[in-house]
Amino acid sequence: MPLTEIRWHARAGQGAKTAAQTLALAGLRSGLRVQAFPEYGPERRGAPLRAHTRLADRPIRRHDGVTDPDLVVVLEPSLVGEADVAEGLKPGGVVLVNGTEVPSVLDGIDVRCVPAACNTNLVMLGAVGAQLGDPPLAALQDAAVEELGGKLAPDDIRAAVEEGYRCLA
Repeated sequence: MPLTEIRWHARAGQGAKTAAQTLALAGLRSGLRVQAFPEYGPERRGAPLRAHTRLADRPIRRHDGVTDPDLVVVLEPSLVGEADVAEGLKPGGVVLVNGTEVPSVLDGIDVRCVPAACNTNLVMLGAVGAQLGDPPLAALQDAAVEELGGKLAPDDIRAAVEEGYRCLA
């Protein structure tokens, strides 16, 4: 996999940081080189935040925020009206939005809607896996269970990741 950069948009407390790290863990276990880190504004629940994930088949030398993403993931659809979520999107890049219809502000951009009402971060994680084609679904599910197994039942975690994966598969 060539260097692939993902930028996650969410509100604090929605699990974007966890999803970014879980994607990186699944990638690492699949033999990829990875990075994942959050970028906080005001540290309060509900504040907008970004998280970043990089995946590659070679060492990753960059250590800055993702400014030119291949993929943007929006967990909180209200952020589309508050921030330019597609800023810097590479040609051929895709935006995954939690919802059922493309927000008009994203007209002209390749947007895929993923209805993720429950366990949003896990459903969107599965959709990211399907969009990228790697890491595989099982690796995403295993990493998610490892990251969140103490908070949710493993079967529920696996089902949520698969739900998102099936939306785009």
